[in-house]
Amino acid sequence: MDDIDAMFSHLLGEIDHLSQSLVPAADTPDVEGASQIDSTFSIGFTDLNESLNELEDHDLDALVADLRSKSTKKTSSGTDNQTAASAMTRESEPAAALPPPSNTAESPRVLQMSKPHTKADKIKLALEKLKEAKVRKLIVKVLMSDGSSKTLMVDERQTVREVLDKLFEKTHCDCSIDWSLCETNPELQIERGFEDHEYLVEPLSAWTRHSENKIYFVSRPQKYVMFTDPQLFYMWKKKTACSSEINEQAKQLLLEEHFGGSTLIVPDLEGTLYLKEDGKKVWKPRYFVLRASGIYYVPKGKTKSSSDLACFVRFEKVNIYTTNNYKQKYRAPTNFCFMLKHPCIQKESHYIKFLCCDEEHTLLLWVNSIRTAKYGTVLYKNYQAAMQRASSLQTLHSAAHKG
Repeated sequence: MDDIDAMFSHLLGEIDHLSQSLVPAADTPDVEGASQIDSTFSIGFTDLNESLNELEDHDLDALVADLRSKSTKKTSSGTDNQTAASAMTRESEPAAALPPPSNTAESPRVLQMSKPHTKADKIKLALEKLKEAKVRKLIVKVLMSDGSSKTLMVDERQTVREVLDKLFEKTHCDCSIDWSLCETNPELQIERGFEDHEYLVEPLSAWTRHSENKIYFVSRPQKYVMFTDPQLFYMWKKKTACSSEINEQAKQLLLEEHFGGSTLIVPDLEGTLYLKEDGKKVWKPRYFVLRASGIYYVPKGKTKSSSDLACFVRFEKVNIYTTNNYKQKYRAPTNFCFMLKHPCIQKESHYIKFLCCDEEHTLLLWVNSIRTAKYGTVLYKNYQAAMQRASSLQTLHSAAHKG
């Protein structure tokens, strides 16, 4: 890795080029028809028909009604235009040329007969309408920790927070702020918790057609640890005992100091991590420093001063993922590893960056500090919204028990 400095200086440009190459051209012909639709509208199923069958009746009814209303709006818009043009033409024609009025009494009966009654009819109609829909919709299978699953209909306007609320209703769980939607990639042996403000359809659209990726609804106690235990991130240089023994008032002061303003103060994190060499199962130690814009490293023969730091990766184009059993897969020094990659990369690539920590606590610090740096104050707003939601639901449950 003698040329690592030069390689990293070009990393951002290379990722930009990669992301552009992954965007399909506007004039690319639709060559796969139904299979293209299957990969677009169903996640976690072999085909779209199977996913529609898994929808609960009221969800399927809602999907059909929504798609029919959009189709009716488009049809009525087109009819209005045709009627206007036809009226202009008929103004110059004699009255005798006008056609006799149609028997409108039969129209409601025809519409009633065309309304789907069985689930098979509804699925058939939904398949037809999905092809015409302007708003992207996904039928998503979400796996539970007990091995069961829930099937949801999600469109591109819905955030992860809204999907979590749907799952709260379906599972009757405790609505804790720890509940998360997570994606797993078995080929890369990684996982990532979606952030509450993300639009769920967007990251799922990056999955390949035959992807083995899955979505889980799980409780992750570390989801908002940077807000429930801010001292771990902003007092990390002190002894562990000192940083853990802090009262709630001191925690609140830390939150106000670092998250209360218009801009967020990123944890001043730095230390030695192991970097995996491209294409090799070799890991070498380097000294890394976290900044708001990205991760920087100290080049060989240089100091830790800001002027000597070189950029390792910027956060705009990458997401952070935790890994599973990399000590065996890549001969990592420990299993406490994390990965930085563009979300469109779904298999091994030299664009992926692997880092390894000495211990689990160090991994917790880096992963969540990077999330804080990448998402800024939006992450804090997610936390506040989750707390408010959990509090209101707890109040409702208490009132119900008293009643």
